[in-house]
Amino acid sequence: MLKAGNAYHKFRVKRNCWPKVRGVAMNPVEHPHGGGNHQHIGHASTVRRDAPPGQKVGLIAARRTGRLRGQAAATAAKADKA
Repeated sequence: MLKAGNAYHKFRVKRNCWPKVRGVAMNPVEHPHGGGNHQHIGHASTVRRDAPPGQKVGLIAARRTGRLRGQAAATAAKADKA
């Protein structure tokens, strides 16, 4: 059994976890992904690291991962062998 104050602090954060509304479902004044005639982001979901607060939503400073593929990878591999 918790005292009233402890119960309040225990569930204070939890009550803000629901509902989770998607950015594309919002209005353009509420979220950078909001607005438009269809639920689509409408621009690249990646944003640069030095973007101002409020613009940084989605994939922040995304980097490429995984195995390098294509012509650039082939030339880089040749340079390593030589």
